[in-house]
Amino acid sequence: MTATFSKICVVGCGAIGGWIGAGLARAGCHVSVLARGATLAALQQNGLRLGDARHTVQASASTTELGVQDLVVVAVKAPALRDVANQISALIGPDTVVLTAMNGVPWWFFQGFGGALTGTQLQAVDASGEIARAIPAASVVGCVVHASCSVDAPGVIRHHFGNGLIIGEPSGQATERVKALAELLVRAGFAATVSPQIQKDVWYKLWGNMTVNPISALTGATTDLILGDELVRNFVSSVMLEAKEIGGRIGIPIDQQPEDRHQVTRKLGAFKTSMLQDMEAGKAVELDALVTVVKELGTLTGVSTPFTDALLGLSRLQARVRGLY
Repeated sequence: MTATFSKICVVGCGAIGGWIGAGLARAGCHVSVLARGATLAALQQNGLRLGDARHTVQASASTTELGVQDLVVVAVKAPALRDVANQISALIGPDTVVLTAMNGVPWWFFQGFGGALTGTQLQAVDASGEIARAIPAASVVGCVVHASCSVDAPGVIRHHFGNGLIIGEPSGQATERVKALAELLVRAGFAATVSPQIQKDVWYKLWGNMTVNPISALTGATTDLILGDELVRNFVSSVMLEAKEIGGRIGIPIDQQPEDRHQVTRKLGAFKTSMLQDMEAGKAVELDALVTVVKELGTLTGVSTPFTDALLGLSRLQARVRGLY
């Protein structure tokens, strides 16, 4: 039976969650949002705004009020995920799809993938196993977002560039539900594709943003300035080569060199990374899912990571001093 998604809840109505929610509302879906504080008040009073468009959504702080959903879009930052996972059980039924639209390596990374590491629980992202217990593995569909958005005010989203959503089952299977979800996302205006191995897309995106994100947070620099400094660019390349070696050992070979990826990033112009935006807003930074996990994977695969370690140490120290880690 083909999956249908008549009830959709967005958990994490920030830049990406708001953008996805607005697209689904624009397509005529019944969209609810789990929110609190200023965001909840703004959504209840003014709806969800993307650019000049305003979309009516059902906003609530109560998962019990919202009830079991067909699709739950989880778009929170990694540091908030454990608390969120423990809150959303009332949204998840036996047939609910949980779409994880998040940066970094997720807790389900080695579900149905990884050769000798298949089934490994990553300490950096789910040390206690709470997330895996709270969100059933069978419910998860992974999502890699290729877009830049920001929050102008609570419930007010600005889309800058990019429109890509890559989705896939952690098992790599082309299930009916993942194909139906891709069709829905295309109808909602996204450039949605189904990946035969979503972990590869996760890793490839990480390969680019595990460096510029923390470096931008450390320096306050936009990406053009980071890659425009030869010494910094060489450091970025060194970190990327470590991650490339790790990827090769877990079955994700990357056939590019760091400089190839730099050229892609340069074409995007001067922009603030999501981690720099979080740092400036005084929000917890998602270092563990972007950098700590790479150090852990280096240990698991026998790859030495001195440059990754240096990046992690400096970034973690700065975040701790600011109370953001």
